[in-house]
Amino acid sequence: MPRVLALMLAAGRGKRFGSDKRLARLSDGRSLLAASVEQALQVFAQVHVVLRVDDDTQALGLADACRIIRCSDADQGMGHSLTAGMRALAGQDAEAIAVLLGDMPWVAAGSLRQLASQAAAERIVYPLHDGQRGHPVLFGREFWPQLQDLLGDEGARALLQTNPAACHGIVVDDPGVLRDVDRPEALL
Repeated sequence: MPRVLALMLAAGRGKRFGSDKRLARLSDGRSLLAASVEQALQVFAQVHVVLRVDDDTQALGLADACRIIRCSDADQGMGHSLTAGMRALAGQDAEAIAVLLGDMPWVAAGSLRQLASQAAAERIVYPLHDGQRGHPVLFGREFWPQLQDLLGDEGARALLQTNPAACHGIVVDDPGVLRDVDRPEALL
């Protein structure tokens, strides 16, 4: 399997949720963010989590095994969080990076392994379920420089659109790649 790092974006405010959704409890008692991180830790040797400057990792229930990256301008959008994470990891020795979202704890470990097995320096890999593109997205090392200059709330969508030949959708039998939490009812 190629060497792949995990970068979990978890610095957003979750305004549509109405409160800090990262602290929302799942039926098993874990916080949404802690459960998402635990899934990633099952597969990736290194899981880096992007948080706001003032976030308390203990209050968020984060495992000691994850590494924290602070984003001072997280309120300006997901692109800023992704840029902060990529700049912090630019010197890492890896072939690809899996960009995960902190509100998606239902992505199966098997799906993460399947995606990581298809990662390569010149590829952008993402899951497809029922014909829909999901998360995470794995960016090969060739795309890391572009990920260090993103702004706003678009994330890396434009990078996928401008590099269609590098994009590889991997069909997975996992509805978790499409399931995120924007509102409290999504936890049910």
